[in-house]
Amino acid sequence: MQLYERLQALYPGASRRSLKHWLTGSRVRVNGVVVHRGDVAVAVDDRVELTAPPPPPCPQPLGLVHEDADILVVDKPTGLLTIATERERTRTAYRLLRDWVVARGSATARLFIVHRLDRETSGLIVFAKSVAAKRSLQAQFAARAVERVYVALVEGAVRQSEGSLTARLTEDRALRVRTTIDRRAGREAITRYRVLERRRDATVLELRLVTGRRGQIRAQLAAAGHPIAGDREHGSRTDPLGRVALHATRLGFVHPRGGRVSFESPVPEAFGRRPG
Repeated sequence: MQLYERLQALYPGASRRSLKHWLTGSRVRVNGVVVHRGDVAVAVDDRVELTAPPPPPCPQPLGLVHEDADILVVDKPTGLLTIATERERTRTAYRLLRDWVVARGSATARLFIVHRLDRETSGLIVFAKSVAAKRSLQAQFAARAVERVYVALVEGAVRQSEGSLTARLTEDRALRVRTTIDRRAGREAITRYRVLERRRDATVLELRLVTGRRGQIRAQLAAAGHPIAGDREHGSRTDPLGRVALHATRLGFVHPRGGRVSFESPVPEAFGRRPG
């Protein structure tokens, strides 16, 4: 008897296409050994088993960095929203990951937003998988205890090798973030920086958030006269990478179950390429 025949006898409701899919998917075992061909001969006393399907991979274009029972850390590409807006409700990092978590577990599986990245910014985001984990992480963000490090390619020559950017930020009716000199308006934002590389007409910076205001890095650098390359919303005149050149490269915090953890995402190769 061929393996196809045994499988059809064991699973009479399965189509021939399903049988082929099981075989190519390494789900069929004969006496504990994975078999990919249906025309192999099997004896009456051979043990034929169908294993469970593998869990679905992390949804593209996201990259899985870390997952455990409490948290999920992913690498988000540029061009993808973290959460829904009025214009885009379905294709977001949160929606893709929530559907993935549910597909692998039960209908009661949950995912919680802790923080976000701009659509144009790539890099690390952490999501919580329980209410307790969400509260733990959000408390750390509120206390400014989370390590958040970015790398940016900015226009012009930044004179000081390191320093701090301090400003108050406001949002207009279109939700665009800008700095203001009015001390009574907006909220304080602080970012520390150091120069990683100097180029002819640009500078590569490492930036550490002290506060975590929405859009603070982009607004502060533009106000300092060094908009991020590709950030036309904030006055950039160059776009060597075809994107906003800002990447969240490191994320560190105390795990909800204790102990400090840190995750890194390599800076995109394009950041290191020089024009021409």
